[in-house]
Amino acid sequence: MATPANVSCRPQCPGGADTSAPGPSTTYFVVESVAGLLAIAGNAFICAAILRDRKLRAVVTYHFLASLAAADALVGAVAIPCAQLSAAGLPQGQPRLCLLMLCTLLGLTQASVFGLLGVAVERYVAILQPLQYPAVLSPRNARWGIAASWSLAMALGLLPLLGWHKPLLPDGRCLFNAIIEDTYMVYFNFLACMLLPLVVMLGLYARIFLAARRHIRQVAVRGVPGGGRGRVLRRELHVAASLFLVLCCFALCWLPLHVLNTMTLFCPSCPLPGHLVLAAIALSHANSALNPVLYVLRLRAFRQAFEAALACSWAPPGRALSMGLVPSSGQGLGSRNDLLPGK
Repeated sequence: MATPANVSCRPQCPGGADTSAPGPSTTYFVVESVAGLLAIAGNAFICAAILRDRKLRAVVTYHFLASLAAADALVGAVAIPCAQLSAAGLPQGQPRLCLLMLCTLLGLTQASVFGLLGVAVERYVAILQPLQYPAVLSPRNARWGIAASWSLAMALGLLPLLGWHKPLLPDGRCLFNAIIEDTYMVYFNFLACMLLPLVVMLGLYARIFLAARRHIRQVAVRGVPGGGRGRVLRRELHVAASLFLVLCCFALCWLPLHVLNTMTLFCPSCPLPGHLVLAAIALSHANSALNPVLYVLRLRAFRQAFEAALACSWAPPGRALSMGLVPSSGQGLGSRNDLLPGK
């Protein structure tokens, strides 16, 4: 994660920031503010839709989606304002508060990565290991997993506060790239904490789609008994495809900024256009506002809740089972002995 301090991260300053360079434009602050407000509103709607619907709360998938939506909402409510403050060099003269603010920003974005990883693991177990699903991903285990992912994300984000940072600027300004080490951003934050989980998630979804396609083809073409299982699997596969789309959008939104950070580390004398850096920062934050739109467009339960909200009333309680998702009570694929591929 980087902030508009990247715009001034040129070689005039050994620490990575040109303290005499002008700050970001008003357009950047407006775009960031709009993205933050949309992220808060959209993800608050997703969380409210899950909390209001008893049947959605009974599906473990939605536990992970609620955690991811909460992370995105906090990006809009906390991380984006932190980035804007850092762009203005604030808080000035308060080094510990500055580091805490920047670390909070890093931790919240890391929570989004772990949220996506949790969703991918849940889909993998639900589709390829349905008989083990109730035991492996019971509601209690899911809550523990979510709590652990949040704790780990915040702990990783706090590492710069423990000493992994550059010397503070003499004038006391709080500029992201002038304080956060480029090695932390590239080797740790990008390669270890983002790129590696992305590769794992891509592998999980690839295994899901290949195994599901093989099973559906057996049912449809070779006449293998179990057409009912095939229909269930198609519904599960639709949900997995929708969540894979969320993952792809996350990668497309965040990779440009990390590529620019990598260029800054390996080629500190290479000029980076300020408008390009600002666009990459805004794009990364816009991802948190995009996810609720994808949920509404791709997942029926959220689409029905949105339509009901537009009509000033809520739809009848949950349609989770119609989506083919696995209830946390264990009355799902495994309990019905739906033998999906990949066991």
